[in-house]
Amino acid sequence: MVAGAAAIDPSRWPDVARPPRSSGLRAAIAERLVRRALGGLPLYVHIEGDVSGPIGLGGPRMTIHDPAAFHRRIGTGGLIGFGESYMAGEWDAPDLVAVLTVLAGHADRLIPAALQRLRTAFVRRHPVAQRNTPEGSRGNIHHHYDLSNELFALFLDETMTYSSAVFRALPGDRVLLADAQRRKIDLLLDAARVGPGTRLLEIGTGWGELAVRAAERGARVHSVTLSEEQRDLARERVRAAGHGDAVTIELRDYRRVEGTYDAVVSVEMIEAVGVEFWPTYFETLDRLLVPGGRVALQAITMAHDRLLATQDTYTWIHKYIFPGGVIPSLEAMETISRNLTGLRTVRVDGYGAHYAETLRLWREAFTERGGEVDALGFDETFRRMWTFYLAYSEAGFRSGYLDVRQVVLARTGDGAGPSGGGEL
Repeated sequence: MVAGAAAIDPSRWPDVARPPRSSGLRAAIAERLVRRALGGLPLYVHIEGDVSGPIGLGGPRMTIHDPAAFHRRIGTGGLIGFGESYMAGEWDAPDLVAVLTVLAGHADRLIPAALQRLRTAFVRRHPVAQRNTPEGSRGNIHHHYDLSNELFALFLDETMTYSSAVFRALPGDRVLLADAQRRKIDLLLDAARVGPGTRLLEIGTGWGELAVRAAERGARVHSVTLSEEQRDLARERVRAAGHGDAVTIELRDYRRVEGTYDAVVSVEMIEAVGVEFWPTYFETLDRLLVPGGRVALQAITMAHDRLLATQDTYTWIHKYIFPGGVIPSLEAMETISRNLTGLRTVRVDGYGAHYAETLRLWREAFTERGGEVDALGFDETFRRMWTFYLAYSEAGFRSGYLDVRQVVLARTGDGAGPSGGGEL
């Protein structure tokens, strides 16, 4: 633990408060694998304790304060242990994003090829309780989005938009973040052809900014969410903007929406659907959309081979941040929509660099307002967890491991049914 760090509450953070018990052999194997993995990377790794000194080829600095605990956690929990070790203060970095970007950029080389072939034998699987059934989805969404509206307000901009902005120029500027978020929303509404009289369904309300901007165009908006905190604040914001008659916001699962709509917009919600329910998600879009209608999705994506390799793996992000979440590939989305629905992709735009800048601005704001995070009742371990999450995500986009796409789909013909068979 970092000198002077506050004690970790074991009732709140049982797997962080103390390193797991593991055999000396397992820890020794983990240490050997870690040294091998880090040794060939452009990192400067400083290990305090029995061993001290540089490893690797220079680059950003990573300091391991408690190597014994660090290796025990990785030996027992793999990358989950790596994140928990950071939460515990057992390692640190002056530029956390830079370190994580190096690791993300070399993700396919961190584990020896022989061990990668045994991946399915030792990786943890998603807990059954986190399946994205209607009941499971409510719990998964509650875990993250119902933390505290006040917490999110500390680092988001005035639009309270929690997804990638689209800047006119990079790098992003915090003063212009709100404008970049509105620009992103307008791009999606334009793509879905939302205008006066449009019957618009929004799947995933957030805090209401998209619904407000759609209503300003003259649309009638039906927005659904599973977050009670977001629903309540979104309703307040819609009323304050004078659009209470044009916007309806419900606590409802997307699978239970009825009716027909001229357009559907969903921003970074598909990541919470789960692989098992992706077919249901696209079939629902197809069922609800009128012939000639359009769907505009914003989705975080990864390469298809990475999706296939990792989709069943339970990770640190699942355990602490987004239970039940799986990031799709563009290929997976297009295959499912083509094989199971009358929806066809008509346009795709990528904004990965814009998400990296959005995350940077969020992370900097979160760090600057750490005292206010504490005042809301969140402890130091939570702040380290959230810092790691934001930095980890930013690194994913900076390294190219992740992208974010705006995908536009249209109903073909009369929109009736699939065009053929096939598998993901």
